[in-house]
Amino acid sequence: MISYIWPMALVVVANTLYQICAKSVPGGMNPFASLTVTYVVGAVASGIFYVALGNGDSLWQEYAKLNWAPFVLGLVIVGLEVGWIYAYKAGWPVSTAFILQSAVLAVLLLAVGWVLYREPITPHKLMGVGICLVGLYVLSRQ
Repeated sequence: MISYIWPMALVVVANTLYQICAKSVPGGMNPFASLTVTYVVGAVASGIFYVALGNGDSLWQEYAKLNWAPFVLGLVIVGLEVGWIYAYKAGWPVSTAFILQSAVLAVLLLAVGWVLYREPITPHKLMGVGICLVGLYVLSRQ
């Protein structure tokens, strides 16, 4: 059970810290300059974790397995990071912005799961979409 729970707990804790950090980037700083530091730290940390937790293969052996996904993911992450930084610079409250994007993302990923991965759309999932839409309505009434 712990092997099922700890990754999600890590995502929740990391995402909380992520939002705090994204909102705390200095207002006058260019977001892309900030991200250069972010990615250098991320690359160093990834290298350390690879060595500490790796399976013994060399990094070059792992790189030989690359496909398109890590390259596109790098670009997507830049979009995600800079989008959040600009959203916070524009004045979005951390609580409202995250709830809005999470609700929209939940609806979008329901469709993505169905189209790309043939995941079923169940009544429970549709109820969840309905709850997300009600939540968005409630938030928009402020």
